[in-house]
Amino acid sequence: MKSGDKVLARIRRKVRIRKKLSGTSERPRLVVFKSSKHIYAQIIDDTKHMTLLSASSLSKELQEQLKNVEGKIAVAQLVGKFVAQKAKANGITRIAFDRGGYIYHGRVKALADSAREAGLEF
Repeated sequence: MKSGDKVLARIRRKVRIRKKLSGTSERPRLVVFKSSKHIYAQIIDDTKHMTLLSASSLSKELQEQLKNVEGKIAVAQLVGKFVAQKAKANGITRIAFDRGGYIYHGRVKALADSAREAGLEF
Protein backbone atom coordinates (compact mmCIF):
# COMPACT_ATOMS: atom_id res chain seq x y z
CA MET A 1 0.00 0.00 0.00
CA LYS A 2 1.39 3.37 -0.99
CA SER A 3 1.28 6.35 1.37
CA GLY A 4 -1.25 8.07 -0.91
CA ASP A 5 -3.56 5.09 -0.51
CA LYS A 6 -3.42 5.46 3.28
CA VAL A 7 -4.37 9.12 3.05
CA LEU A 8 -7.28 8.35 0.72
CA ALA A 9 -8.49 5.59 3.05
CA ARG A 10 -8.42 8.00 6.00
CA ILE A 11 -10.34 10.62 4.02
CA ARG A 12 -12.97 8.02 3.07
CA ARG A 13 -13.36 7.06 6.74
CA LYS A 14 -13.56 10.74 7.69
CA VAL A 15 -16.36 11.41 5.20
CA ARG A 16 -18.24 8.31 6.33
CA ILE A 17 -18.02 9.43 9.98
CA ARG A 18 -19.04 13.03 9.21
CA LYS A 19 -22.22 11.85 7.45
CA LYS A 20 -23.46 10.52 10.78
CA LEU A 21 -21.86 12.97 13.22
CA SER A 22 -22.69 16.63 13.71
CA GLY A 23 -21.99 19.09 16.49
CA THR A 24 -24.86 21.06 18.01
CA SER A 25 -25.00 23.87 20.55
CA GLU A 26 -25.89 21.37 23.32
CA ARG A 27 -23.34 18.78 22.17
CA PRO A 28 -20.52 20.26 20.06
CA ARG A 29 -18.06 18.11 18.14
CA LEU A 30 -14.49 17.48 19.38
CA VAL A 31 -12.33 17.05 16.27
CA VAL A 32 -8.85 15.54 16.35
CA PHE A 33 -6.12 16.09 13.77
CA LYS A 34 -2.66 14.66 14.06
CA SER A 35 0.45 15.31 12.06
CA SER A 36 3.71 13.45 12.37
CA LYS A 37 4.93 15.79 15.14
CA HIS A 38 1.89 17.51 16.66
CA ILE A 39 -1.72 16.88 17.65
CA TYR A 40 -4.60 19.34 17.44
CA ALA A 41 -8.09 19.36 18.96
CA GLN A 42 -11.00 21.70 18.22
CA ILE A 43 -14.50 21.93 19.61
CA ILE A 44 -16.91 22.94 16.85
CA ASP A 45 -20.59 23.91 16.76
CA ASP A 46 -21.76 22.83 13.29
CA THR A 47 -25.13 24.58 13.54
CA LYS A 48 -23.44 27.99 13.87
CA HIS A 49 -20.38 26.98 11.78
CA MET A 50 -18.08 28.16 14.56
CA THR A 51 -14.97 26.83 16.26
CA LEU A 52 -15.69 27.35 19.96
CA LEU A 53 -12.19 26.57 21.21
CA SER A 54 -9.02 24.82 20.21
CA ALA A 55 -5.87 23.38 21.70
CA SER A 56 -2.78 21.78 20.28
CA SER A 57 0.71 20.69 21.15
CA LEU A 58 1.79 24.09 19.81
CA SER A 59 -0.42 26.09 22.23
CA LYS A 60 1.50 28.74 24.15
CA GLU A 61 -0.32 27.81 27.38
CA LEU A 62 1.05 24.25 27.16
CA GLN A 63 4.64 25.00 26.19
CA GLU A 64 5.92 25.08 29.80
CA GLN A 65 4.29 21.72 30.64
CA LEU A 66 5.45 20.11 27.39
CA LYS A 67 9.11 20.73 28.22
CA ASN A 68 8.91 18.04 30.93
CA VAL A 69 7.06 15.47 28.79
CA GLU A 70 8.59 12.81 26.58
CA GLY A 71 6.70 10.90 23.90
CA LYS A 72 3.82 11.77 21.61
CA ILE A 73 1.21 9.84 23.63
CA ALA A 74 2.03 11.84 26.77
CA VAL A 75 1.72 15.05 24.74
CA ALA A 76 -1.68 13.91 23.42
CA GLN A 77 -2.81 13.24 27.00
CA LEU A 78 -1.82 16.78 28.03
CA VAL A 79 -3.66 18.27 25.04
CA GLY A 80 -6.79 16.24 25.88
CA LYS A 81 -6.70 17.37 29.49
CA PHE A 82 -6.14 20.98 28.44
CA VAL A 83 -9.01 21.02 25.90
CA ALA A 84 -11.33 19.50 28.52
CA GLN A 85 -10.39 22.18 31.06
CA LYS A 86 -11.00 24.93 28.49
CA ALA A 87 -14.33 23.36 27.53
CA LYS A 88 -15.51 23.15 31.14
CA ALA A 89 -14.49 26.79 31.67
CA ASN A 90 -16.72 27.68 28.69
CA GLY A 91 -19.63 25.63 30.05
CA ILE A 92 -19.26 22.64 27.72
CA THR A 93 -19.53 19.24 29.39
CA ARG A 94 -21.04 16.98 26.69
CA ILE A 95 -19.39 16.51 23.30
CA ALA A 96 -19.51 14.27 20.25
CA PHE A 97 -16.07 12.80 19.50
CA ASP A 98 -14.88 13.02 15.87
CA ARG A 99 -11.69 11.03 15.41
CA GLY A 100 -11.25 12.49 11.93
CA GLY A 101 -10.88 9.15 10.17
CA TYR A 102 -8.00 8.06 12.38
CA ILE A 103 -8.14 4.67 14.05
CA TYR A 104 -9.12 4.96 17.73
CA HIS A 105 -5.68 3.92 18.92
CA GLY A 106 -2.49 5.48 20.24
CA ARG A 107 -2.47 9.28 20.33
CA VAL A 108 -6.15 9.66 19.40
CA LYS A 109 -7.20 7.27 22.17
CA ALA A 110 -4.87 8.96 24.67
CA LEU A 111 -6.37 12.38 23.90
CA ALA A 112 -9.93 11.07 24.20
CA ASP A 113 -9.28 9.18 27.44
CA SER A 114 -7.60 12.14 29.13
CA ALA A 115 -10.44 14.45 28.05
CA ARG A 116 -12.91 11.99 29.58
CA GLU A 117 -10.91 11.84 32.82
CA ALA A 118 -10.85 15.64 32.97
CA GLY A 119 -14.65 15.71 32.92
CA LEU A 120 -15.94 15.71 29.35
CA GLU A 121 -18.84 13.37 28.55
CA PHE A 122 -18.71 11.61 25.18
